[in-house]
Amino acid sequence: MSIHVLGLNHQTAPVSLRERVAFSGDATVAALSALRGLPQVREAALLSTCNRTEIYAVTDDDGAALADWLATHPADAATGEGLHGYLYRHTGSDAVRHLFRVATGLDSLVLGEPQILGQVKDAWATARAAGSLGGQLDRLFQQTFSTAKRARTHTRIGANPVSVASTAVRLAQESFARLEDSTVLLIGAGETIELAARHLVQARVKRLLVANRTLSHAQELASRHGGFALPLGELDRHLAEADIVLSATASREPVLLQPQVQAALAQRRHRPMLLLDLAVPRDVAADVGELDDVFLYTVDDLQRAIEDNRRSRREAAIEAEAIIDLQVARFMESAAASTRTAPLKRLRAHGEAARDEVLARARAQLDAGEAPAAVLDYLAHTLTNRLLHAPTIALRDEALSGSGELARAAERLFPAPADAGTTAAEPVAPAVPAAGDRK
Repeated sequence: MSIHVLGLNHQTAPVSLRERVAFSGDATVAALSALRGLPQVREAALLSTCNRTEIYAVTDDDGAALADWLATHPADAATGEGLHGYLYRHTGSDAVRHLFRVATGLDSLVLGEPQILGQVKDAWATARAAGSLGGQLDRLFQQTFSTAKRARTHTRIGANPVSVASTAVRLAQESFARLEDSTVLLIGAGETIELAARHLVQARVKRLLVANRTLSHAQELASRHGGFALPLGELDRHLAEADIVLSATASREPVLLQPQVQAALAQRRHRPMLLLDLAVPRDVAADVGELDDVFLYTVDDLQRAIEDNRRSRREAAIEAEAIIDLQVARFMESAAASTRTAPLKRLRAHGEAARDEVLARARAQLDAGEAPAAVLDYLAHTLTNRLLHAPTIALRDEALSGSGELARAAERLFPAPADAGTTAAEPVAPAVPAAGDRK
């Protein structure tokens, strides 16, 4: 069994494709159940953000089943066939390194951005709650958190953190609208919107509106930042007031359509609007960008705006990569050691199970009034038979086949006494079970 990573991100696929394979909420839990139900998959976790969708799995095959499964997810069946060309695949140490880099922010749209670590932790917690996480992936994620913390502590990869939200606000500041004179409408109430609200307040935005499907969430966020909350159903009534709209919801369908924006522009007498769509799937319908007096940016458009930040962090990234390489080596060594000791653990578990079962029967015989000497004889005879039965049969079968490898191993494990008439290499017949132990 090997650890596999399969996914696509902002570097390999456009937002129009990423949004079709995005998961959130109950869809994530259902997807984990479906993945775990594949015959080849032993463990699975799913990381889905605005910039990536990735499957982490322990499988019995080369991971091909993961790609076939993901290709069936898009609602548009025609997309599934072409999805394979946008996917990347990593196995073993490369898969471990990839997750370490993702959690540290080295594979992010904004180099070193801090949000991704929290998203990786959420993916781990969701998989654990769904029962799709086993020992191998759990150890991998635990080591991932430790590695990311180490990289951020010992390098400047996280210095002056820049998120997609802060980059969007900076883009708004550099646009036609001065924040000090602008009304900004935030759609959503998640972490990205929370971060955007903080940056907008710091930039002294004139007025802040917060719209969300759950009004109480909008009210909580608005109260923290001095804004005005409104339900998503009243969006059309207030859209014309907004000079800048910043949206990041988990909706599967656009929340802003062309007719809504067109009507708002008419009310504004065609004063321009800046729309920053940070959601995947997109919140703003693509044809909104065709309207005059509308400036529409998606998360893909922000990549050019943040290139300066990427250059400034490259030196810290080199140091973080060195830390990751060391941690990958340690993880793989630990995994290999665990694999080597697995037979020993199984042997001990077998012995302990046999001991507990036979001891329970012996105690029951004592409670029933049988003679202690007879019970002790039963316990010794039955336990010996249980422990030696399987290796005895294996040694006998090997002797009949003419191979001596197992016999030589037995000689090393159980050296014969000097005066013994036989050696450990000579298989012996299985002991005859006691009457009370026959089945």
